[in-house]
Amino acid sequence: MQYSKNQRHRAWTKTRAKNLLVDLFFYALLLAISMTCLLPFIHIFAKSISKEAYVIANKIFLIPKGINFDAYKKVFQDASIVRSLYVSVVVTAAFTAIGTFLTISAAYALSRVQLKGRKVMTFLIMFTMYFTAGTIPDYLLMNNLRMLDTWWCMILPLSFAAYNFLIMKNNFKASIPDSLIESALIDGASHFKILSHIVVPLSKPIIATISLFYAVGRWNAYSDALFYIKQRVDLRPLQLKLYYLVVAASESFKAEGGSLAGQITSPEVLKSSCIIFATLPIICIYPFVQRYFVQGTMIGAVKG
Repeated sequence: MQYSKNQRHRAWTKTRAKNLLVDLFFYALLLAISMTCLLPFIHIFAKSISKEAYVIANKIFLIPKGINFDAYKKVFQDASIVRSLYVSVVVTAAFTAIGTFLTISAAYALSRVQLKGRKVMTFLIMFTMYFTAGTIPDYLLMNNLRMLDTWWCMILPLSFAAYNFLIMKNNFKASIPDSLIESALIDGASHFKILSHIVVPLSKPIIATISLFYAVGRWNAYSDALFYIKQRVDLRPLQLKLYYLVVAASESFKAEGGSLAGQITSPEVLKSSCIIFATLPIICIYPFVQRYFVQGTMIGAVKG
């Protein structure tokens, strides 16, 4: 009997040691992956608050040298960058609201088995995930709709994503019982009331997740504004402003920088401060939806 206990103890110790090694491996792997995301951000931040001489000499890695905030002062003093920030906030808010509303509406309707032709409509939506018209037809469409150089050319074209629709639809099928919908219909509730009073309150995690997808995607996008915004400089979002700064980094800032030209020697310092300036707003939003993010993604990923 004593021998059996010793055997069990050795087996338990061996299993525990093996599990500990596996845990350490995955912790190290996650740490390495996290560092690949965090270190570039720290590097950019260190450059943005360092003296230009150190940046030009490529002596900045993770620790800033000769700390100064002149680049940030120039950013806040430049009216065009502040205006671009305002445009990005307005466009992102409108884009996220419209996109989330369209996704919820389409996902609920196409998750109901009573809707005739739902498989065909779902196929047509998913078809757009693999085949698109291309840049030139999109530009011609915007031109024919007279949406060039307007707010709407940055809001409407991409405000519905098939991928987000798929996640939302699967979530509704997996987490909202059909019996609950049927009982509400028997009680006389309309589909609009069911959606607003039952489905939406029960789907807060996935709605927060999809909203975050839309917000981050719109905030980081600039290619559509690059093509569609030509004459109205006041409608350039912050990311497009950064794009022009990056393109002109090796040249003079006079063409695009306006009041920034000639006031800062190294374009790298200005670029870094603008990147931090553009990244912080979306980072500040993430903690408020983080608790919904994992739950919403996992539920929506379950095949219905």
